[in-house]
This record gives sequence, structure tokens and C-alpha cells, in this order.
Amino acid sequence: MKTVELRKKDIKELRKSVLDHTKKLSDLRFKFSANQLKNVKEIHNTKKEIAKMLTIIKELSASAKSSGEIKDKK
Repeated sequence: MKTVELRKKDIKELRKSVLDHTKKLSDLRFKFSANQLKNVKEIHNTKKEIAKMLTIIKELSASAKSSGEIKDKK
């Protein structure tokens, strides 16, 4: 998913996507260890997607705190 598309989502949607991608990463690692994974690059791509989402979440929460409004609590 492109960064522009991720920035359109709110924090709750991003957190849900992080959880989904984390589960996907766990599944990919399991498949890799069982020699069932054909595209090993998919692990790398999934990790990058998670990092993008976490970065955007951090940016949104920092901007919300600096402007005085809190959009989403943990």
C-alpha cells in the first residue's frame, strides 16, 4: 500500500492494519521455516509496510498532541 493511501486512514484503521500485517508476518515466517514459502521477499515487504504504518501513527499522534487535540487513546 502506498504511503499516500495510508495517510488518508485514521489511527484506529492503521492500528488494525498493523495487527493484520503482524499476523501475516508471523504466518509468513512459519511458512518460511517449513519451506513452504515461495516468495521470500514477501517477508521483507511486510516488515516495511508495518514500519510505514507505525511511522504514520507516530506522526499523527505527535501532531495531535502538539495541536492540543487527542484523536485516539490506546
